[in-house]
Amino acid sequence: MSNLSGSSILITGGTGSFGKAFIRHALDVLDVRRLVVFSRDELKQYEVRQQFGDDKRLRWFIGDVRDRDRLARAMHGVEHVVHAAALKQVDTAEYNPFEYVRTNVAGSQNVVEAAIDAGVQKVVALSTDKASSPINLYGATKLVADKLFVSANHYAASHVTRFSVVRYGNVVGSRGSVVPFFQRLAREGATLPITDKRMTRFWITLDQAVRFVVDSFDLMRGGELYVPRIPSMRITDLAEALAPRNPVYEVGIRPGEKLHEEMIAPDDGRRTLLLADRYVVLPTIATWGYVPPQGGQMLPEGFAYRSDTNDRWLSVEQLREMVTVGV
Repeated sequence: MSNLSGSSILITGGTGSFGKAFIRHALDVLDVRRLVVFSRDELKQYEVRQQFGDDKRLRWFIGDVRDRDRLARAMHGVEHVVHAAALKQVDTAEYNPFEYVRTNVAGSQNVVEAAIDAGVQKVVALSTDKASSPINLYGATKLVADKLFVSANHYAASHVTRFSVVRYGNVVGSRGSVVPFFQRLAREGATLPITDKRMTRFWITLDQAVRFVVDSFDLMRGGELYVPRIPSMRITDLAEALAPRNPVYEVGIRPGEKLHEEMIAPDDGRRTLLLADRYVVLPTIATWGYVPPQGGQMLPEGFAYRSDTNDRWLSVEQLREMVTVGV
């Protein structure tokens, strides 16, 4: 049984792809006592409410993580927080940089401070591969957010609240995923645009992501950055899996985009612990009395976790099956 079972939970950004999957898992598997869904989009919240009916365990809060007072009100009586709210579009960030700073950085700090003041027990923030060695503004804001959550354990040391981070790559079937786009082109018999035929990506389903976050709540002591050990895929294999009869053409890498994903940089690799199903990046400084998990293996100097050098790969057949299950 998870530590989250029967508890009171708040999720920011709760009407996104991850949020909807988490709500279903929380209601059906965790049997939570109360789940507060905090999001700023009135229409999306209405649509998600229709999916889950009038379940009395759900509470719906319209609010923005930029508003600390609203967060404080929503966190009243909450024991655990999942912070999933973020602005995420790479190209949009380049045109609207400070808006991303206000949501992803200042908003994350608001979550930290509201959680401490409300006496929340544990907070897990969702990160992204783009926060590792960032080359775009979105990734840079998420890296800052990661640092804020890890460092929050310093000034929460005398409080009950502890903070950790979960980082993973592309999610099958999430909003903005290439999967539905390729599927539509396949039905139309159109040519598939591929950024670069050499491109590789990490791949995880929504259900896997939800379970990984839930497990991280059970493992965390505060200050860890958890990264799942997941397979990589080649973008050409994904095109073959979804549209085997469609021709492809290269369009070139977009501004701020990487050829390969990285979830752990070499400079972080030297303080990374390998467990059975995950990597744990340990905090650089832990004045709150952090004790690393037992039974793990420290990784060698120079270790990096990248999609092109991964030791796990998905075949065309596995990708086809994964897309069917994940979507």
